[in-house]
Amino acid sequence: MTTVSVVRIYIKEGDKYDGHNLMEEIFRILHDEYKVHGVTVFRGIAGFGSKGIVRADDILRLNVHLPLVLEFFDEPETVNAVMPQLQKLVPANHVLRWDAQCGCPS
Repeated sequence: MTTVSVVRIYIKEGDKYDGHNLMEEIFRILHDEYKVHGVTVFRGIAGFGSKGIVRADDILRLNVHLPLVLEFFDEPETVNAVMPQLQKLVPANHVLRWDAQCGCPS
């Protein structure tokens, strides 16, 4: 068994960073700069944040910024290196990290 670090990032579809799509910017950093093993994005059909504003995928809401959850795992050293950059891009308390055991072959 190998210990890995898992990271989950909570953002919205329309979030921007420095004029760029935030999800695409995170992808660029994780792929180009840190060569993480892969990233999966889950698109929520509904959700709300700390302000209680409900965002849902329905025909009554024309301007929808649905919730996105980006998740990846890698060696703890790689995650340690990328975390400061993610914390600059993503709002406070929107990045979670925990250690897990990976039973897959290395």
